[in-house]
Amino acid sequence: MMINRRSFIIGIKSTILNKKEIFFLKKYKPWGIILFKRNIKTIKQTKKLTNHIKKIFNDTKYPILLDQEGGRVNRLTNFLNNDLSTGEFFGNLYSKDRKIFNVKYNEFITETANHLKLIGVNLNTVPVLDLRLKGSSSIIGDRSFSHDPKVVSRIGDICIENFHKNKIGTIMKHIPGHGLAKVDSHKLTPTIKQNLKYLSKKDFIPFKNKRCLFGMTAHIVYSHIDKVYTATHSKKVIDIIRKKIKFQNILLSDDISMKSLKFSIKDNTIKAFSAGCDLVLHCNGNLKEMKAVAINSPFLNKFIIKKTSQFYKIIS
Repeated sequence: MMINRRSFIIGIKSTILNKKEIFFLKKYKPWGIILFKRNIKTIKQTKKLTNHIKKIFNDTKYPILLDQEGGRVNRLTNFLNNDLSTGEFFGNLYSKDRKIFNVKYNEFITETANHLKLIGVNLNTVPVLDLRLKGSSSIIGDRSFSHDPKVVSRIGDICIENFHKNKIGTIMKHIPGHGLAKVDSHKLTPTIKQNLKYLSKKDFIPFKNKRCLFGMTAHIVYSHIDKVYTATHSKKVIDIIRKKIKFQNILLSDDISMKSLKFSIKDNTIKAFSAGCDLVLHCNGNLKEMKAVAINSPFLNKFIIKKTSQFYKIIS
């Protein structure tokens, strides 16, 4: 079933698939599709959309992703209000009262998972394992659980475990850590100047020993490791992700249409795979760009097929 699929994930333009998108999906067969607020009006409409996608691939478990963190990253605002459910809120609650945290966080994850299942989504891009640090860009900010790597790590474990219990897959992000970034990687290229010893004791910690089948890269230059390329395009950084952080599952890029990456969509795709990413993510729904991604994405290898099968077991 998976053999003819290619190693990329795309976004689509609207609340239904248009003819060109249907043709594209049938021809290029992406590994998965990510939805955004632009794709979601009602539960019924979104379920119809995800059913259509799954029917095209003849696969009821076909990977359909969403960024549903809670707080300001909420794609389900039309029917789910969790504006107050930020990472910071749960991090503070964890530090203040563990029992109340366990109840509230479990309720939050169960409610989120139930809504994802209602609309046919099976893979959530959580947890955010970046540290919340003073003086850094607000792009992470209250999305982070804490400044304390141990607190972030522990809540991350709980997040992954509880979503999996609710039959929703998880993608931890932004490996190897976005917390120190002074600018927003959607708009500019952040550079983190701290050395490997510092990063190993701080930013890397939350990503270690996670029972998460997917990790999303940070479009950030870690200048002590690689002065030229962002993590997404850096063999050196991905080598550290694999050997030092010891993440051995599927590594996917953050959105390669973000301004942090300075090359063409074609080159952003090729460089991500060359550096060691397993999957490439492209979100804006631009068909011309999607074709450039598709043509330059390899077919799924045995490693991706094996890990995807493990993901299918989680959501079954």
